[in-house]
Amino acid sequence: MMLLEKSLAAIFVVLLAATVVNGLLVLLRPDKDWRELTLRIRTWWAIVVLFSLAMLSPHWLALTFFALVSFMALKEFLTLVPSRQSDRMPLLWMFIAIPSNYWLIGIGWYGMFVVFIPVYVFLFLPARMVIAGDTQGFLRTASQLHWSLMTTVFAFSHVAFLLVLPADGLQTGALLVLFLVGLTEFNDIAQYLWGKSLGRIRVTPKVSPNKTLAGLLGGIATTALVATALGPLLTPLTWPMALLAGVMIGITGFCGDVVMSAIKRDIGVKDSGTLLPGHGGILDRLDSLIFTAPVFFHFIRYFCY
Repeated sequence: MMLLEKSLAAIFVVLLAATVVNGLLVLLRPDKDWRELTLRIRTWWAIVVLFSLAMLSPHWLALTFFALVSFMALKEFLTLVPSRQSDRMPLLWMFIAIPSNYWLIGIGWYGMFVVFIPVYVFLFLPARMVIAGDTQGFLRTASQLHWSLMTTVFAFSHVAFLLVLPADGLQTGALLVLFLVGLTEFNDIAQYLWGKSLGRIRVTPKVSPNKTLAGLLGGIATTALVATALGPLLTPLTWPMALLAGVMIGITGFCGDVVMSAIKRDIGVKDSGTLLPGHGGILDRLDSLIFTAPVFFHFIRYFCY
């Protein structure tokens, strides 16, 4: 069994253990409501199975999977923000940008990838909107469209680009994705547990009241330690660079979480959707990854390739 398969098997073991613990809690403590925890774990099973299949698939199929995730995330984002009747055509071009963006990743055209959405689509969308002649709410709408495309497509697609980076082994790209996604999710859990255990000082009380200084620092420290242990095993990083990568993932993961929380508060919703029972919408699961993915990708590309 190769390293990727062993790593995925370890994730399934952890998830199986969580399922057993949840079952015991339901059996031994029937007086408490465990429905949300049960839903979360069931949804995690679906997420892990789909993610594992993508990691074990050929690159073209894995990129198709990530493109579909971007499509669903963009669609979810656009259902949350108000839109104008005159913006139907720009919205169509936004969805057309998704396969174009992932095609650039598939052929490994890094130079065009980094400018396609941030430069060309960024300039094209408002120019196309002007043709409709509707200036009411123009700046707010253009900003919302740009932000939604940058986060759900461009930023998130850096996860997919890790797959096609030049590597010595066939599984190196998938292991980089596993390292990034695994540590990002682990950081979310670690910050939550540290905050629940020792949290007193709130970091962002008006945005996310549950975020505490103990949760932030404890999560960063724990994530950095795990990254130091796993980095040399799963990635081309040495242990000092893996430590630095862990710190960056801890910090940027926190930033992604609170920024998306601020967006949801501005819109007036608690969750971005209901696609993932127990978790909310797809954006509720991608919020940290939207920030960690581009930072980690360029860190890896600069120092290792």
